[in-house]
Amino acid sequence: MRLSEDGLGIEALQRTLPDVAKRTLQRHLARLTSDGKLVPVGRARARVYRLSTPADRDATEIERAAPAIPLSTEGEEVRAFVRRPIEQRMPVGYAREFLADYVPNRTAYLPAPLRERLHRMGRSPVIDRYAGTYARQILDRLLIDLSWSSSRLEGNTYNRLDTQNLIEFGHEAEGKDRLEAQMILNHKAAIEMLVDQAQEIGFNRYTLQNLHALLADNLLPDAAAGGRIRRIEVGIGNSVFHPLAIPQQIDEYFDLVLDKAAAIEDPFEQAFFVMVQLPYLQPFDDVNKRTSRLAANIPLIKQNLAPLSFVDVPRDEYIEGTLGVYELNRVELLRDVFVWAYERSCRRFTVIRDVLPDPDPLRLQYREVLQQVIGAIVTGGIRRDDVDAIKRLLQHNVPAEELNEVVALVVNELHQLHEGNIARYRLRPQQFREWIGAQGNV
Repeated sequence: MRLSEDGLGIEALQRTLPDVAKRTLQRHLARLTSDGKLVPVGRARARVYRLSTPADRDATEIERAAPAIPLSTEGEEVRAFVRRPIEQRMPVGYAREFLADYVPNRTAYLPAPLRERLHRMGRSPVIDRYAGTYARQILDRLLIDLSWSSSRLEGNTYNRLDTQNLIEFGHEAEGKDRLEAQMILNHKAAIEMLVDQAQEIGFNRYTLQNLHALLADNLLPDAAAGGRIRRIEVGIGNSVFHPLAIPQQIDEYFDLVLDKAAAIEDPFEQAFFVMVQLPYLQPFDDVNKRTSRLAANIPLIKQNLAPLSFVDVPRDEYIEGTLGVYELNRVELLRDVFVWAYERSCRRFTVIRDVLPDPDPLRLQYREVLQQVIGAIVTGGIRRDDVDAIKRLLQHNVPAEELNEVVALVVNELHQLHEGNIARYRLRPQQFREWIGAQGNV
């Protein structure tokens, strides 16, 4: 099939590819568009897709290669301070009043007009659906974008294609440190936890400590430190800031951060508050900034807003914004980075959003049942063509009139199961390999 210079709409593409389901076609179009291989023209029913030209790709590469964050006057002031030689900056400790003086829903790091603007940008077509609906729709893209971008902010040298090959196929990039692959896979597991448990997660110890444990897995010298509140002193590189060192105080302030975050009503203020206060406290031995970046997505995922992927965020500006919080208790530079990053994320996800199908209501209704049953089928060694066994597993949780439809959903999901998506069913690779090896040619 060749696309004409004027492009083809989805109905014309369906006539050309009659054996491809509409949902599948829409998802492929979303991916090819996001990857820069197709260019969408027009909106809604009038939208057509044409092949990208070298000029399109050059423009995209220029935009990605040299992102420029417009800074506020206050942000410029903060940046100028933290760029001074370290010997010219006065050593400072943890300022308890910086957190204590923050009053949820009265204090605001993000002014009301800015929050309104972020809401307009981040609104999705499924804003009123179950928590996590939108994140599930764009999960494949979110896993790659957020895992890659957040890892890059930590100095990880995987590029986006390396990250995609690792997440989708388990292929590690040649010549790279295995710790880099571990960091990316940890992000993948943590993002899947947030999306799979969207209705249960929140600003509480269970969520934050388990989020940290997933992100820190196999990366800390002390394996038991994953998810555990810090008991040791830590230093901040290239900074004059000295975090709290007394474990009881760290524990106390960790709870206070969570309580205040949970009380904030606006999801964007929640997200930014956590990006400010969590790294400032340094509640864990390491991996604090990574934890804060994923935790910032908790309210966005729960309220079906576009997530924050940190795509193309310049590492220097992000670090300098964080140093401004550490050394000055000033949020303006980090706020400039946050707003710019969210605009960038929204533009990327809007391309995908515009071609995504509406979520399957039956799949939404029985999401947790599907998760439990598929896990039971794999761990129980049940063949994916054993319809009777699948019905027995479902019959107590699904009404008789919907049983056959849900069985079909399960069978379809089992045929799409691979090592890159088994975490959503809480399965381990060895369990999956044993199950798939017993399937034969089915």
